[in-house]
Amino acid sequence: MNNNNGDQQGAAPSGAIARFLNTIEHVGNKLPDPAMIFLFAMLLIWALSWAFSGVTFDVIDPRTNAPIVVNNLLTGDSLAGFLASMVKTFTGFAPLGVVLVAMLGVGVAEHSGFINTGIKLMLKRTPQMLLTPMVILVGIVSHTATDAGYVLVIPLAGVIFYAMGRHPLAGIAAAFAGVSGGFSANFIPSGIDPLLQSFTQSAAQIINPTMEVNPLNNYYFTSISSVFIILVGWYITDKIIEPRLKNSEVDGNTDELPAFEQATSKEKKAFAIATLVMIAGLGLLAYVAGIEDSPLRAENGKLADFSAPIMQSIVPLIFLLFWVPGAVYGFVAGTFTSSKDMIMAMTKAMEGMAYYIVMAFFCALFISAFAQSNLGALLAIEGAAVLKAMSLPSGVTIVGIIFLTAFVNLFVGSSSAKWALLGPIFVPMLMQLNISPDLTQAAYRVGDSSSNIITPLMPYFPLVVVYCQKYVKSTGIGTLIAMMLPYSIAFLIGWSLFLLAYWGLGIPLGIQASYTYG
Repeated sequence: MNNNNGDQQGAAPSGAIARFLNTIEHVGNKLPDPAMIFLFAMLLIWALSWAFSGVTFDVIDPRTNAPIVVNNLLTGDSLAGFLASMVKTFTGFAPLGVVLVAMLGVGVAEHSGFINTGIKLMLKRTPQMLLTPMVILVGIVSHTATDAGYVLVIPLAGVIFYAMGRHPLAGIAAAFAGVSGGFSANFIPSGIDPLLQSFTQSAAQIINPTMEVNPLNNYYFTSISSVFIILVGWYITDKIIEPRLKNSEVDGNTDELPAFEQATSKEKKAFAIATLVMIAGLGLLAYVAGIEDSPLRAENGKLADFSAPIMQSIVPLIFLLFWVPGAVYGFVAGTFTSSKDMIMAMTKAMEGMAYYIVMAFFCALFISAFAQSNLGALLAIEGAAVLKAMSLPSGVTIVGIIFLTAFVNLFVGSSSAKWALLGPIFVPMLMQLNISPDLTQAAYRVGDSSSNIITPLMPYFPLVVVYCQKYVKSTGIGTLIAMMLPYSIAFLIGWSLFLLAYWGLGIPLGIQASYTYG
């Protein structure tokens, strides 16, 4: 297939920006394999935990209301515990289960031909000029299904761009920007809304024990932010990223790369039947969820509550959403002739995840060590204390929180974990400055999203590298960082200004939300 994206997008950019990104790519690709980075990082955490374990800190850990203590991970008991819990730490690594379970279903849908046919039919109706914003939009909406975007949208974006004659890495970059860089932008409420709200409300009650925060207190802001992310991501992809990829040859195994062909009548029939089965399944799910005393609801009767069974079943539902119609398509289209073919499709999907499983082993050990040492908590609390001591104007303080959150996000990936640490500091502190918890949470969400796409410590980052290597074998950490850095900078600066302008215009942040406290 002729990949003519360079002719469509113009010459590769030159100048200071190009040299800067090329330098980052060169230096970044000199880094060790991601799995080894996590191993070295874990060893560094061990050494730092020993060095700081004897230091007395006067900062208070908001989770315990006691001075924070760095735990020495090099004691005999700690090392024995490390060995004893190694298997549990690995198997309990949340992203591992999310990826593998989802990919089992996706494997059936992919190898049966269901996904490829859907792509063919979608591309037939999607103007090429709207492909980039559509990919970003789908990435944003995928947040509703927790981490589905990482295992579904990002790899499919590469397939779609390649099939349209554009550079597949540009599609992966656009999807990654929507899924991860725009994590806090969404038209549809999701489980992250009540999850963050619960921490915000607890933090606010430190100052006002009777205060309540609505789970959708940032809904209007995150909805409108989606438009901002799509427009900025569209421009960066088509004007900066894809031209720069002109000279990046697609040298993956051509036998495994998708080729765009028109769907046959048999494929269309199988796709129609499989799609009807999928719609029927979604309809049944909606009906059961709509019942007042549905077992899918939380104890308080809400579906959007993070404790609701339906919110905790997103990954299994993704598995079924692709496995069932994928199997139906396979048997109707004739790509599956027996159950053995379906099992082999799932096996092939797992073969492609072998490298990620190895990387996840070391990643899980590092994240566990970082949490047990308390070094991550110390970093977050000390940084917040410095910001508080500066006594800056409200607008500058909000931007400071955004940038501090973005920095901490380079080391502590979990959104809820960071907010559990930072919320009890930021929220009460800003309430005393007459800034509402709703605005503080909005600022946190902007910072939390903007730097997701440039930190190799984000659990799904190495997986995106693997997706890229499918098309360009030489892709490394530096390649991906260089691709995503323009998005990250634009989101961090532009989204911060967007929030300030949004605040200045007085547009409501969300339901029962305000900008001021007191």
